[in-house]
Amino acid sequence: MKIILGPASRELGEKIAELLGAETVPLTFKTYPDGESYVRLEDSVKNEHVAIIQTTSPPQDTRLIQLALIADAAKRHGAKKVIAVVPYLAYARQDKIFLQGEAISIEAVAQMLNAVGIDSLITVNVHQEKVLSRFPFPAKNVSAIPLLADYFKRKGFAEAFALAPDVGAIYIAEEAKKVLGGECGYLEKHRDRYTGQISVEKKTFNVKGKTVIIFDDIISTGGTIVAAAKILKELGAEKVFAACAHPLLIGDAEKRILDAGVEEIIGTDSVPSQVSKVSLAPLIAKQLKER
Repeated sequence: MKIILGPASRELGEKIAELLGAETVPLTFKTYPDGESYVRLEDSVKNEHVAIIQTTSPPQDTRLIQLALIADAAKRHGAKKVIAVVPYLAYARQDKIFLQGEAISIEAVAQMLNAVGIDSLITVNVHQEKVLSRFPFPAKNVSAIPLLADYFKRKGFAEAFALAPDVGAIYIAEEAKKVLGGECGYLEKHRDRYTGQISVEKKTFNVKGKTVIIFDDIISTGGTIVAAAKILKELGAEKVFAACAHPLLIGDAEKRILDAGVEEIIGTDSVPSQVSKVSLAPLIAKQLKER
């Protein structure tokens, strides 16, 4: 297998290749003055199985197009099989029609990736795993939550309370609990479908004097984490941390979260950032070894 280092995930791709002992395929890429993307493979992929490592975090559209162009180039130049490793899968949150006239964005993305010759996909903590069943090729979701929980355990926070931001994410807190060994729970979150405004209801659980880690798949604007942190402080939590697979941290999200009393935000290198302190490389390398 050869590893193609997508422009958005070069460092992660290099770590994966090192763990696998795999050869990397250099890639030339640029953006034309009018904004169009260009890519060119600089090594042969003929008769090879290749894995493209390319996250699709903001700017999503650019990174999706880059992924599509790389896959097309690989197939046109003889690759036997193309595996897309897309740690953060863009548009996965629009998985059904909420309001009349909407598109189902993730299905449109799936059809596009199929059209350019992708044979299978690996992603990490996709927002709703069931959407992958709609892909016209095998698509697998893996979880980074145990890696994140292990990071905190090694930092001395075993037995910390693992909190999910809503009941739909309780499975995330339960995953973390298996590693940390403490308790877990969830808050009640509501999002307005028109404005996107989030409200979080206080629940009764004992976190007084405890360390609490809020686990989520994505931290975007930080509204959910800010609301949760304020509630936890009111309930007497001693320390509050935030952990996520995909630290998008749009705008001043990081500052707002820290100002709300969160000690630290820890994310993975699904989305490269200053809080991306946990690497997905071992998790993804394991999946590629099994292919």
